[in-house]
Amino acid sequence: MFSGQTPEQDRIPRHGSGGHRSRRSRTRMALAALAVGALAAAGLGVVASPGGAATPTAAQAAAPAGVPAPPAGFTTTWSDDFNGASGSGLDTGTWKYDTGPGSNFGTGEIETMTDSTSNVFQDGNGHLVLRANHDGTDPRSGWTSGRVETQAATFGAPAGGVVEMVSSIQQPDVSTANGAGYWPAFWMLGSTLRTGTTWPTSGEVDIMEDINGRSSVFGTLHCGTNPGGPCNESTGIGSGEHPCAGCQTGYHTYAVQIDRSVSPEQIRYYLDGNQYFSIDSTKVDAATWSSAVDHPFFIIYDLAMGGGFPDAFGGGPNAATVSGGQMNVDYVAVYNKTP
Repeated sequence: MFSGQTPEQDRIPRHGSGGHRSRRSRTRMALAALAVGALAAAGLGVVASPGGAATPTAAQAAAPAGVPAPPAGFTTTWSDDFNGASGSGLDTGTWKYDTGPGSNFGTGEIETMTDSTSNVFQDGNGHLVLRANHDGTDPRSGWTSGRVETQAATFGAPAGGVVEMVSSIQQPDVSTANGAGYWPAFWMLGSTLRTGTTWPTSGEVDIMEDINGRSSVFGTLHCGTNPGGPCNESTGIGSGEHPCAGCQTGYHTYAVQIDRSVSPEQIRYYLDGNQYFSIDSTKVDAATWSSAVDHPFFIIYDLAMGGGFPDAFGGGPNAATVSGGQMNVDYVAVYNKTP
């Protein structure tokens, strides 16, 4: 990502078992200016979706797509299509809730993450829902939302193999007019974070992020040391803003492949099956890459409110920001190709 004028706070996240991890800590100011200009020049405005109501959208209520068959040459390692009863929480044998105030996560986000079914639930139509709710009159306080991660930290590419993580997601149905502060994400952290390796050495792969209802997607790798280091932390190595038309109003697939079958090794980012960004191991030294990439990961979904990233693109929650915006997840799957 581009460096900016005002650095965003570093996120030093913590996983549910009490260890340390980190998350999405970047500087965005220059990127924001460049991205806005690029989108305007391309005629790609933000989708003005009616927004963020706490009732299910038509897309959410539709029949779920189901987990797709693996790509040719791959096998399905793990998947979840969220077929729980309406209003039920998650299976805590598979998922863990990451709860607590936004100050726990080091990004400046202002919500409190809870395990309440007001914030994290299955809708009975085959979807996981993370919902951001607001209480009170101050738009900069009173927010609750959800953040969950897999119990398993075993999803990765073996030497000579390939792994793909993919999820079908509807971003919160908000726009730039009423979605200031919304920050949905689908991402992964290295398993070694749970055994004592510090962030960002342990690696972080951000598969999907959007902010402020911009109808965009960002993909990023975090690695090395913080601040600075070979991966320019806390910015990381990223795609910049990529337009994602209709991502607030319908389901789209977001995927990453870690390919250790080629030289140099690669990380490839996809939106609806189309590659829009890649990173290879020549971007950093061999030790940095291996520490960040050549191991398993665990998967995370969260819907943050506010923080340095939304602020860099025009500010966090304000009086126009709607309560009840939802990130809806249809399925998640991990596919592997062995050597």
